Amino acid sequence: MPVHPALSFSTALFASTVVALRRAGCVFAEDEARLLHEAAASPDGLSALVERRAAGLPLEHVLGWAEFHGRRYAVDPGVFVPRRRTEFLVAQAAALAPRRAVVVDLCCGSGALGVALAAASEAAELHACDVEPAAVRCARRNVGELGQVYEGDLFGPLPAALRGRVDVLLANVPYVPTGDVELLPAEARVHEPRVALDGGGDGLDVMRRVAAEAPAWLAPGGSLLVEASERQRDTAVEVLRAAGLSPRVLVSEELYATILVGTAANSPFEDHPKR
Repeated sequence: MPVHPALSFSTALFASTVVALRRAGCVFAEDEARLLHEAAASPDGLSALVERRAAGLPLEHVLGWAEFHGRRYAVDPGVFVPRRRTEFLVAQAAALAPRRAVVVDLCCGSGALGVALAAASEAAELHACDVEPAAVRCARRNVGELGQVYEGDLFGPLPAALRGRVDVLLANVPYVPTGDVELLPAEARVHEPRVALDGGGDGLDVMRRVAAEAPAWLAPGGSLLVEASERQRDTAVEVLRAAGLSPRVLVSEELYATILVGTAANSPFEDHPKR
């Protein structure tokens, strides 16, 4: 996206933007200032954007997009913003996906994860769903003709014909324990839907529901991938094992990300050929 000519040569305007963002507590004020200058069509428009950001609105909601896995995705106000650490989940899913994979993205939010994986794996089919109407509207814009987006709770709205056919099941479920939600930064706590953050008492309630149903939807050797915190990993492993899936834990120290992979029977990790 080009910088608007009216704003590109105003050093004073850029400097004042940086100062305003720093006063608002923005750690990466200069980087954010550049993005806001790109997005603004006029000084008045820039002022409005800076005011929204200084008031605590997530930068992605101010801009109307988030960068994820090398691509920009539309992110509307009230929609969960994809985190950079979740790029690790997508990378691991792409490594597991067979060519022309059938991909399902549960709790899809903006749809960024499913689209990124579909592009990386040359997916034959992409299906995504979310319980939040705002997220569904946003995901439909991002997914476009790449796949189908459904509104509803977890597996509920998915076509029955997908049962037993899913190669990769992404489930970026909420995993913040209820008691910890109020400790989250205001950007998340105030501006993102609670249903996308609150994972119940120990943070794993939604993961348990997904894991329990996943085997009926996964193809032989198919995998469920979920994100969790480091302190939840042992319990999450047992959740996957109890559902009949073969669990593994993968960690990225760089991205501070912990993911769990639950693989269905007839898996290459169980010395069986994948279909």
